[in-house]
Amino acid sequence: MSFLTNPQDAEFWILAAIVVFFVVLWRAKVPGLAAKALDDAAAKVQAQLDEAQRLREEAQALLAQIQTRRAETERAAAELLRNAQADAERMRAEAAAKLEEDVKRRAQMAERRIALAEAQAATEVKAAAADLASQAAEAVFAARIASATSDPLIDAGLSRLATRFS
Repeated sequence: MSFLTNPQDAEFWILAAIVVFFVVLWRAKVPGLAAKALDDAAAKVQAQLDEAQRLREEAQALLAQIQTRRAETERAAAELLRNAQADAERMRAEAAAKLEEDVKRRAQMAERRIALAEAQAATEVKAAAADLASQAAEAVFAARIASATSDPLIDAGLSRLATRFS
């Protein structure tokens, strides 16, 4: 350690330069600046961590909100589906009832038409029978009248017949 006290040694001057260098650094407040730079860097990193934590909390809140909305939407969709199925069933039942009613109404209309046609046919048959009977009676009467004798019963029947058709 004699080199620390001997100004002739290069190690002495290296040690002196290092001591002077550190004194100059200390006087220039380099350690404070370095500490301040480290503190600023630490504060910046802490701010970034805080920002990341805030963003994570926002993302979790947004995720919870989206999951809630999804669940509500699924419930609403299920309710809509149930309502649609109930409406479809109700509409099917209404359509079946309406169809049955239409079938009954048409059957009644057909029965009325058949009854009307039967009544018309019966009326036409009666009219044709009456015409035929009147023609036959006329022929019989014409033949008897042609034979020239007058029968009082026939005259009375003809007068009653004439009053009926008049």
